Amino acid sequence: MVMVKYRWLVIGSWALVFLLAAVTAPRLFGELQAGFGRANTESQKALDLLRERMDENEAVLTVVFSHPVLEVFDPEFQQAMAMTLSAVDQLPGIVNTVTVYSSGNLNLVSPDRHTTYGFVEMVGSLDDGVDRYHEIRDLLKPPEGFDLLATGGIAIFAELNEAAEEDLRRSEAVSFPLVLVALAIIFGTIIASLMPIFMAVVVVTITMASVFFLTYVTDVSIFVLNIASFLGIGISIDYTLLIISRFREELEYRDVSDAVGNTMATAGRAVLFSGITTIVGLSGLFFLPFMFFRSLGIGGVTVVAISMAVVLTLVPAVLGYLGHRINRFRVLPFGSPSRGFWNGIARRVMRHPLLVAIPVMVFLLLLGTPFLGLNLGAPWASVLPTDSEPRLGWEKLEREFGAGEVAPIVVVAQAQGDFLDSKVIGALYDWSQKISEDPRVSRIESIVTLDPAIGKAQYQQMYESPDQIPIPAAKEALDELVSGDVGLVRVFPKTGLFAPDTKALVEDLKNKPIAPNVQLLLTGATADMQDTISLMYRYFPWIIAYVVVVTYLLLMVLFQSVVLPIKAVIMNAMSIFAVYGALVFIFQEGNLEGLLRFSSTGFLEVTLPITLFCIVFGLSMDYEVFLLSRIKERYDETRDNTESVAFGLERTGRLITSAAMILVLVAIAFTTSDIIVVKAFGVGIALAIFLDATLVRVLLVPALMRIMGDVNWWAPNWLRRILVRGRLVG
Repeated sequence: MVMVKYRWLVIGSWALVFLLAAVTAPRLFGELQAGFGRANTESQKALDLLRERMDENEAVLTVVFSHPVLEVFDPEFQQAMAMTLSAVDQLPGIVNTVTVYSSGNLNLVSPDRHTTYGFVEMVGSLDDGVDRYHEIRDLLKPPEGFDLLATGGIAIFAELNEAAEEDLRRSEAVSFPLVLVALAIIFGTIIASLMPIFMAVVVVTITMASVFFLTYVTDVSIFVLNIASFLGIGISIDYTLLIISRFREELEYRDVSDAVGNTMATAGRAVLFSGITTIVGLSGLFFLPFMFFRSLGIGGVTVVAISMAVVLTLVPAVLGYLGHRINRFRVLPFGSPSRGFWNGIARRVMRHPLLVAIPVMVFLLLLGTPFLGLNLGAPWASVLPTDSEPRLGWEKLEREFGAGEVAPIVVVAQAQGDFLDSKVIGALYDWSQKISEDPRVSRIESIVTLDPAIGKAQYQQMYESPDQIPIPAAKEALDELVSGDVGLVRVFPKTGLFAPDTKALVEDLKNKPIAPNVQLLLTGATADMQDTISLMYRYFPWIIAYVVVVTYLLLMVLFQSVVLPIKAVIMNAMSIFAVYGALVFIFQEGNLEGLLRFSSTGFLEVTLPITLFCIVFGLSMDYEVFLLSRIKERYDETRDNTESVAFGLERTGRLITSAAMILVLVAIAFTTSDIIVVKAFGVGIALAIFLDATLVRVLLVPALMRIMGDVNWWAPNWLRRILVRGRLVG
């Protein structure tokens, strides 16, 4: 075995890489980005047009200022707000501070006149604003008695970034001790228990360093930390667990070198195919034109590839050094319990396969039924902890000003000529009057809705000579809302960002053009969310097709069967459907809020179904490969399907359960997150792995294998010959 012969060279090389990575990895935190990233949506095109033509700033911090007694126009209130904002006025990169006093916009004052809000506009992108958030927030210190809350996109994403880093530290602090105890129970010895933990540290550290270097060529999302941590800990430990378990088994009747060699030829091959199937699932994320998904794909593929490299090279080298010392320092008397338990389960299931298979499949389908009522939404203030300042600020805005007032639908209208052309102004007036009659609309802000007393003809006449407009408010509106052939209209709905009425209003506005020669583009939080969801889920069927087809082909190569891969794909689909349903039941409908300590947002976060599919599909195939690889080994020897299934579960049942327990423990650590998206991710992964390792692999697989008998292993002779000739199978 090469890895045994050159074990010190292998160990030394990995040690050097690890030390270099340990120095580099901490630098990753300062290079990660917030949000989804830009995509080719209508909303993004509208934003780009606004920035190009109207110098709209992307980096804007919203500041909510209030006093329990004083009113907004009291001199003391005005002086306090001016003094507070003056602390950031002269900072480099601050373009402007906007208040009711500087703009004259009375809509910035609450009905009770005790609260107002303003904006700190900065140079640069949203991510630039996020980077400067704490610098600016620390300078905004209101006088005693006044309350200031920072909110809006910059504050929300800055808080998400900070929470993601805190979640990473907390989840690792929770998961490592739990996993160590679990490994001690599984192996019964200290050396065998510590080795997977050590490999996980190596994998996660090298992955973080690798992703850091990738930030020089592409933007990477802050949430890559979570996926790299989860997969790095979970998969590396699972794969190491598989190798060590087989090595200890081989060591009972072989010398160390032969034991390592046979382990890598069998369990190592299973790790190779498992890793490839997991990479296939994660690579589906590359299909989506969003930085967020691309980052998760980069992080996921990188961590799995590094896990495979470590487990297939470093682990056998270390095992070659340890040899029988792997069993030293026993802490529990049961390192290798009888396998008769798993053999007995398999045989009992196969005696009555239909009585087992039908109830299990019905249960999975019933568990998934809430998914039929899925409602998707984007991350915003409501995904933050209830005591988070940006969330408190946003909720105060909605409470004091109205849910729709703080997040208008932004309509960007581009004429074929001058926007102030009389026909365009007339068409805009008629359109605005019609939209304002919609019961879902609170008000409209545009150059033709300044005063109800002014009619269409008067607006047309007034804008024929824009330099001679007698009304100051009209001049200010013109400067703010029109630039050349582009005009801006803000439609304020009566309902909040993600309310059904607001979403329906966005769709209706898209289908109500101002005039044939005026192009409408919609943006704003609601429009952006709907465009994002539409684009994401336009790609999702292609992702599913890619992952399913490539996984099917890989399993066909591994098992020389065209039937087993179909069964594996169907069982995976049922597991994922069940998990989707459970997540809707828990997080969308708000069940188990008290137990899991969260406040339901009324929707599932938009990225969750896609991310979970790509991760869970690959992870579930790991256990399928572990189990069926051992079944196939026996079937090739005996040609007895029933006996092979019993033998396979006997040899892998405890292993699969143990590996699943490790992943579940790592996933559960993520449920301690203060961010509801991360919490839902942890619950989804934990539930998926639990269902897969218990109901599916232990009950459903043996039952269906028994029902299908030797048909499981069928493949056309011509295909089998191709596989063998191509040496694609062993």
